[in-house]
Amino acid sequence: MNDNNVLICGGSGLVGTKLAGLLRREGYKVMILSRRKNADQAEFYYWDPARDFINPDAILNANIIINVAGAGIADRKWSARRKAEIQNSRVQSTDLIYKKLQELKVRPDLFISASAVGFYGDRGDEVLEEHSSAGQGFLAETALKWERAAMRIHDLGVRTVVFRIGVVLAREGGALSKLAQPVRLYVGAPLGEGTQYVSWIHIDDLCRMFLMAIRNKRLSGIFNAVSPEPVTNGGLTTAIAEELERPLILPAVPEFALRLAMGEMAHVVLDSTRVSSERIQTAGFEFRYAKLPAALSDLLAG
Repeated sequence: MNDNNVLICGGSGLVGTKLAGLLRREGYKVMILSRRKNADQAEFYYWDPARDFINPDAILNANIIINVAGAGIADRKWSARRKAEIQNSRVQSTDLIYKKLQELKVRPDLFISASAVGFYGDRGDEVLEEHSSAGQGFLAETALKWERAAMRIHDLGVRTVVFRIGVVLAREGGALSKLAQPVRLYVGAPLGEGTQYVSWIHIDDLCRMFLMAIRNKRLSGIFNAVSPEPVTNGGLTTAIAEELERPLILPAVPEFALRLAMGEMAHVVLDSTRVSSERIQTAGFEFRYAKLPAALSDLLAG
């Protein structure tokens, strides 16, 4: 087997697509797990975690497995069914990989799993490091179960890296387009009090972090995947407005209105997570977009 065979679970999503492109440019053979049964390209393998199925060749042909699969957190309101879908899409996919590694009696060189800074819950202005405790609520519960599933693969003797990912800023899709659109239309405003911290990361830095985990064979364990400078929601909204040269003329959107409109999903925009990137930087990672203005200039240009 080629030592550069990478299997990406969730390879058609925002992060997976960008990551696949980077890895191909760096000389890796990239394989994608897909739920489309008619995926006829050689690099695609069929899987269905909800039905406990994965093409065994996907596991047998990969020496690096990356799992960034998961239903969108903020795609629609959280009914009980939607919450189960969000959580199961993360935990079941990881459990399936674990079971197939056991059944096939193979061990990849590396397993990388996404997690999320939602692990920490709503923590105000507390600086959160990897050893900080898990928070309360659905997002924290989901991240905790996700990470426990990933660490079962570590227990098989596989080098495992878990990235607790912040709000991913990207040109196409994701949170930034949703935040920038009302600003472009002159109806942008901070959400809630606007003092809640947002721990963010430019998608290019996130993908480079995954690449670092592949190349640095000493890297193992849990790392926060966030920029060194978290900002408040108000600061983020203001920075977007400045980059787009739009005024912010409306008052902040009141918390009660957000909770009325979004239900429990309002936690996504109202919870405060001030997350430290010190551990990944100490391991040698250098950010290209450490500061928000540079990231926004790159992503919102044109």
